[in-house]
Amino acid sequence: LGADPLVAYDPVAKTPGGIGEEDMVTLVLPYMTSARGGVHILGRLLERYGTYEMNGIAFQDADEIWWMETIGGHHWIARRVPDDAYVTMPNQLGIDSFDLADAEGEQAEHMASADLRAWMAENHLDLTLGGDGDVFNPREAFGSASDADHVYNTPRAWAIQRLLNPYSNTWDGPDADFRPEDDDIPWCRVPERRLTIEDVKRALSLHYQGTPFDPYGCTGDEHTRGMYRPIGINRNSQLAVLQLRPYGAESTRALVWVAFGSNPFNALVPFYACVRETPEYLSNTTATVTTESFCWANRLVAAMADAHFGACAPYIERYQMAVGAKARQVVAKTDRVVESDELEGEAACEALEEANRRVAEMLRAETDGLLDHVLFEVSMRMMNGFSRSDG
Repeated sequence: LGADPLVAYDPVAKTPGGIGEEDMVTLVLPYMTSARGGVHILGRLLERYGTYEMNGIAFQDADEIWWMETIGGHHWIARRVPDDAYVTMPNQLGIDSFDLADAEGEQAEHMASADLRAWMAENHLDLTLGGDGDVFNPREAFGSASDADHVYNTPRAWAIQRLLNPYSNTWDGPDADFRPEDDDIPWCRVPERRLTIEDVKRALSLHYQGTPFDPYGCTGDEHTRGMYRPIGINRNSQLAVLQLRPYGAESTRALVWVAFGSNPFNALVPFYACVRETPEYLSNTTATVTTESFCWANRLVAAMADAHFGACAPYIERYQMAVGAKARQVVAKTDRVVESDELEGEAACEALEEANRRVAEMLRAETDGLLDHVLFEVSMRMMNGFSRSDG
């Protein structure tokens, strides 16, 4: 930031600020036709107008995923995610290897600001011993490794990789290869098997199960439980997982899996993306708390179940299983109908909207049922209960 300050709005001098996270989708998505093209568009905008905040943003199409990081006010890097790998990205710059020669040449796996090499050399930003070469570690050059990172960010990367690569490393004990506060946890890695949407949901709901750091756990003590920021935290608001399925018809290719509320207590549900409207159960959320809204229903479940986690966990697990299975049934049937009937355009859109309505109706019934079970369970455990009946 000393070498390339953020571009902040100055109300006194009336100088405009740069672009930020809330602007990027509007400025880029309507004009990109590929993930790689999206990086190029945003890169040019950043170089010209700058940004007022540090950003990380992903671009995806049916063939590629690129992860882009802003560096200072006008500089940026982007790296293609390997096809057989996943990325763990808590709230800190995470790319741990970058090839400047590729970024300046073929751009097969790396892209960057045109002047990145010269700017880094001028400001002595390559911290690689014997540096000034083509490959360097952006995490060391541009990232952070603060005390706050060690309780807020790196433990989340550790938890996900511990889940998805349980046998690739030793994760616990004095001989662990990686610990929650280590600064060299890989940015991307190949999992031990192919991953599912359910794996993604579990990863983004983690609260350090099976470790002394689980706030709901029986191991550890008052010092370790709650020591690190969970991934599934009380203030989770909305989770979206974009699944682009290149093996399907173009109209059914994109599914957006959606969950609202605290992730350990909610369910991830698929909706077709190529539609004109969203079912009211998901789109009618206002500031008024009501079970007519999927968002508020999830928050109510989480707020009640949190204090009685063990008693409510079986209901929540059954709810998540039921919602996932029934939603997948709707998707599988709809895929077959659209493909076998060769539906396109308006006809395909109507079929997908009808499928989304069926998913929403199922979701509401299952969520209402969960709310009923949780409410009864926690009501029976209120502190003002008494063993004598009214007889």
